[in-house]
Amino acid sequence: MKTGLNSVDAVMRSRVQQALRDIEKRHDVRVLYACESGSRGWGFASPDSDYDVRFLYVHPPEWYLRVEPQRDVIELPIDSELDVCGWEWRKALGLLKSANPTLQEWLHSPLVYEQDNECMDALRAQVPDWFSAQRARWHYFSMARKNFRGYLQEDEVRLKKYFYVLRPLLAVQWLEAGKGFPPVRFDQLMEGTVTDPLLLEEIHQLLEVKQNAGEAKYGPRRPRIHEFILQELNTDKDRMLLPESRMQGTAALDALLFKTVMV
Repeated sequence: MKTGLNSVDAVMRSRVQQALRDIEKRHDVRVLYACESGSRGWGFASPDSDYDVRFLYVHPPEWYLRVEPQRDVIELPIDSELDVCGWEWRKALGLLKSANPTLQEWLHSPLVYEQDNECMDALRAQVPDWFSAQRARWHYFSMARKNFRGYLQEDEVRLKKYFYVLRPLLAVQWLEAGKGFPPVRFDQLMEGTVTDPLLLEEIHQLLEVKQNAGEAKYGPRRPRIHEFILQELNTDKDRMLLPESRMQGTAALDALLFKTVMV
């Protein structure tokens, strides 16, 4: 599998970091973590794929001492290359408490632009206590079903959309096998779940096309992949139960919030 299209060169990395510095100055915040969350992080980018930058940030202490709740998301206007969005630290801790799979994906991203090691080590140490295989499985299954219904119903389909169904379905299989949180990289996820050689061959062929074609490229339906998707979506996932996490009180999260804000 080609990997060069999924890396970030020095010029783009510098541009991302400059965007983060501008955000810090404009919004009076401190960026604690920034990563790649899209196809480049997943490992199946096209030559013209954009950069999906996601970050966590904290405000000065006085921001947290207001009667009215404040906006807890920062988003930049999307351009042809950059899609930048961040969550405020208290929001992120609340999402961790609710076992939010999207946040956990960010924390497992293989492409990290920058991070405050002390804060992020403390956050990641708490992730296992708030992981729910059941909630993650439902998140990925719902995502696969929605994308399949929305994008893969015709004989000619947008090829990138196959991966927006395959990836979550393989994540479901990973979770059901009791392996913990699924890897972000698609190649690692595939290696740990796909055993059918014909399906594996067709996925590899699709990857080759995807990584050498534009984001908008269409192509004919892939029969083996389509069959696999239908089989997985027709499984009664609602009746399958997976172990819950060791969720407990929020004292440790409260302490992390206080320590981070008051630095």
